[in-house]
Amino acid sequence: MSQEDDGDRMPDDLEAVLEAADDEAEEERPGRYDAPPLPPGLILAVVGLLCGFATIALVWLSERGCERFRDTTNCGALGLPLLILIVVVTMVLGGTALSRLAMPHPKLIPFLGVAFMVALVVAFLTGHLDSPWILAVVPVLTAVTFLLANLLARLLERADA
Repeated sequence: MSQEDDGDRMPDDLEAVLEAADDEAEEERPGRYDAPPLPPGLILAVVGLLCGFATIALVWLSERGCERFRDTTNCGALGLPLLILIVVVTMVLGGTALSRLAMPHPKLIPFLGVAFMVALVVAFLTGHLDSPWILAVVPVLTAVTFLLANLLARLLERADA
């Protein structure tokens, strides 16, 4: 072995210490959970359902807040900023859940899924938002839009490759 090769190579003790440190770092990595593998479609559908329920809960809370402070469920000029805040919070919650579950595209899928859901609700369900069945329709619709967003993300990934 030449002197140059000897300088590029690490001692065996140092390699063992670095490998042990890497193993400890992987064990202590926050935000990762060891769980049995689930089908990606099931994970996306469940996270979509949860995001749909979160959206309904946040809208309900904002209505109760407006009712308490304005004596009406109509928030007036605060309505649009509250809706934007609800959409952003729902996207962040979905992204956090998908990244913790090690799903690909954890930010794109919630962005597209929630945006598609809001577009469909505004386009087709605006007149029916006071109906009790909307409590089931929005979460199911969000689960479907998350699955569609995943399909779109995979298609975009293939087109980029």
